[in-house]
Amino acid sequence: MFCPVMLILLLVLLNYSWGLSDPIVSAHELTVHVGDSALMGCVFQSTEDKLVTKVDWTFSSGERAKDEYVLYYYANLSVPVGRFQNRARLAGDILRKSGSLLLQEVQEADQGTYTCEMRLEKESAVFKKAVVLHVLPEEPRELTAHVADSIVMRCVFQSTEDNLVTKVDWTFSSGERAKVEAVLRYHPKLTTPGGYSQSWGRFQNRVNLAGDISRHDGSIVLREVKVSDGGSYTCSVHLGDLVFQKTVVLSVIQEETRTLVVPATVRPELLGGNQLLILVGIVCATILLLPVLILIAKRTHGSKSSADSAAVVKNLKNTKKAQPEKHVYSSIATREVTEEEDPSGKSEATYMTMHPVWPTPRSDPSSPVHKKSAGRVPGPQPAL
Repeated sequence: MFCPVMLILLLVLLNYSWGLSDPIVSAHELTVHVGDSALMGCVFQSTEDKLVTKVDWTFSSGERAKDEYVLYYYANLSVPVGRFQNRARLAGDILRKSGSLLLQEVQEADQGTYTCEMRLEKESAVFKKAVVLHVLPEEPRELTAHVADSIVMRCVFQSTEDNLVTKVDWTFSSGERAKVEAVLRYHPKLTTPGGYSQSWGRFQNRVNLAGDISRHDGSIVLREVKVSDGGSYTCSVHLGDLVFQKTVVLSVIQEETRTLVVPATVRPELLGGNQLLILVGIVCATILLLPVLILIAKRTHGSKSSADSAAVVKNLKNTKKAQPEKHVYSSIATREVTEEEDPSGKSEATYMTMHPVWPTPRSDPSSPVHKKSAGRVPGPQPAL
């Protein structure tokens, strides 16, 4: 009985002296967007001065999925494997027992669980750490702003480690061959809470940090946007020797163009993206209805002209009725002969009288009045 107990105690003491312990397993979650970078930490906290001899990173997309090798480190050599070959690298400091993994240009297929296994020299115990990576759709890399507006350009370095940001740089270029301009620089300082940031050149007093540096967020806000601000903006977030970069393209719309786009942006549900089709339909309908509109206009104009003509005729009739009828006088020359005519053949006197005659409408010659008038022969009138 004594020997087995002593043997067990001896093994325990040896394990303790050699630093052997049960595997340490911890899990973290990290959420990134497609195209961004993810820093998955794997640090063995130990006061012992022992070197890391081996680091393995594996990936599993599900419970029953087969594990894939992402990267392995052995004999001072780091080798990414498979589809991660050009996107994964060892980002930790091996001398400080850090085997962190930097995964760049994250893809949708990268969503899953990443497991780190780290071994120290002269130890059989394995330190393990798991990171669950969630991948979201890609954030817009092309932004649009109107003149005089403000816009936020995001730049976040997603990491499970609490590494402090050492520097943030924003630069601008208006084209491929254009000169690169400094937009903003951030440097942490102990004397200034939150560090010190400074905007440069023509962006001075218009650019400020909008992100939380303690969370590796180096986003900025650009105010009073100008037409000349259109171009490419590149962000660089430094965590020691690690650098995360992101480029955003900004397009600036002038004010007059803005008024044309407002109806489409305010009520997109009415247009549904078929603005061109609706415009063509309106033009076609106008062309088809144009002859009808012209015919209606002609009829309306004709009716108005007829009404005007009738009104003119009526006014003329009223004018004629309003004028007084003029008297017509006829002169009848008669020869007055006295009962006793002078044998010498001389007459005493000749008189001319004027009788008013009222104009009467023409009548049928066969009527009695007409016959009576026609049969009357002017004769000598009795002398007055």
